[in-house]
Amino acid sequence: MPFVIHDASLERTTRGTGDVRLTMSGQLDGIDAGDPARFGRAHAGTALPRLAGVVELMAASPGARAFVEVKRASLVHHGRAHCIERILAALAPVRERCTLISFDADACRLARTSGGIEIGWVLDGDPVQLKSVLDLMRPEYVFCDHHRIPAGRSLPAGPWTWVVYEVTDAGHALELAGRGAAMVESMQPLRLAAELASREAESA
Repeated sequence: MPFVIHDASLERTTRGTGDVRLTMSGQLDGIDAGDPARFGRAHAGTALPRLAGVVELMAASPGARAFVEVKRASLVHHGRAHCIERILAALAPVRERCTLISFDADACRLARTSGGIEIGWVLDGDPVQLKSVLDLMRPEYVFCDHHRIPAGRSLPAGPWTWVVYEVTDAGHALELAGRGAAMVESMQPLRLAAELASREAESA
């Protein structure tokens, strides 16, 4: 059963130790995932979430959407087909509101052909140079670190939606929007939202 965690290792975001991929699910259920490095004991006792638990939350929130990233480390360890099969099975009740994303283009393609789910390819190269691959793949979303976008260049247009990540400044977000980004991802979402709202109010 898939678990939701960013790292292959438990140390950074939980009070556990070891490799997630080598830990039995029963043990993972007992891990405190309160992210002590960032939050201290504010969220102590928070269980490491299973993907099925996220699906339950989404079922109770009809307006919610989820971008579910499949990490390369899991794909390599468990096998691409096995990972995609398990994830699609877990997402089945809310699949129409989910997008499976990955740096692994083959995993994205497999998810689309075997489950009919929306896909998002996370680029690890220059988006301009990867335009021909995007034209063949035609993902619903394309994710890109803003550092990978060539200075002064617009993002390649197509039937996809651009999502640019690691954005923390409102001015930068607006500049990226002018170059084709429809969405931004941020580690400072509240601050970014407040800055954007302030700019909108000033221009009204």
